[in-house]
Amino acid sequence: MRAAFSDTLVRLAKADPNVLLLTGDHGYALFDDFRRECPAQYINAGIAEQNMVGMAAGLARTGFRPFVYGLSAFIPVRVLEQIKLDIAHDHLPVILIGDGAGFVYSHLGTSHQSTEDMACTRAIPDLSVYSPADRFEVSACMALAYQTKVPVYLRMGKSDRGDVHTHDLSQVKAGQLLQVKAGQAGAISLIATGALVRTALDIAQASYPEASVWSAPFIKPMDSQQVITICAQSRAVMVLEEHSVLGGLGSVITEIASEFAPVRILRVGVQDRFSQHCGTYEYLLKEHGLDRPAVEQRIRDFLIAN
Repeated sequence: MRAAFSDTLVRLAKADPNVLLLTGDHGYALFDDFRRECPAQYINAGIAEQNMVGMAAGLARTGFRPFVYGLSAFIPVRVLEQIKLDIAHDHLPVILIGDGAGFVYSHLGTSHQSTEDMACTRAIPDLSVYSPADRFEVSACMALAYQTKVPVYLRMGKSDRGDVHTHDLSQVKAGQLLQVKAGQAGAISLIATGALVRTALDIAQASYPEASVWSAPFIKPMDSQQVITICAQSRAVMVLEEHSVLGGLGSVITEIASEFAPVRILRVGVQDRFSQHCGTYEYLLKEHGLDRPAVEQRIRDFLIAN
């Protein structure tokens, strides 16, 4: 995923000299190719994320196309006020990249674990929120963010779970849900985003062959009609995300379904608590009940009870 991000960024910058990369003293190895190919378009703003966002807003006003990179615990969480007032309020085409979303920076503790970023950003008016699951979705989201010329927060998990798609997604439209496994009408549907798309697909293939699986690379905007259709054709919907159950993808799907297509919905995500311990990425998924066995059990229990 990160290689696809870097490659797409280099391609966009070489085609458009107004594309700039601003980093908060992160991502050195990741940006080796960018610095080699486009050295004049690279700015290390240092560990001063609020200033960096303000700088990006000023550059956007003068015709540049800034990409602002940082860890998702800092971009966007540390700089929400600047994103809201400097960028979104004036509808400036700044693309904010939050790397290492969820529990990826596991050993660094709560300060570096980002499970509230989608909830924070989707509440800001005029700010789009993207959450790609694999390298194909990263490339498509990057291209769309550049083409649409609107403020965008792109959430990128550093953990690479492998591809869920097998082909280029250049024709994807913002807000679209992408089917990664076809199912039967009247069966269950799994809707996931980011790293948990792979988990949803593996569970469906192993235990629920009749289920459909959808990836949600766009948290905002969301194609409401598509969500309504999926919910109307499903006996139950399971939503999976490496994010708080408050305000993320599960909230988006539930909000739409409750008004237009009521259906039983299981929201699988991080409960309203911090991590109790530090450890590996896999350990934290298990602690929060997001490893595959725990998710499978949640789905089984939900279907039995309902």
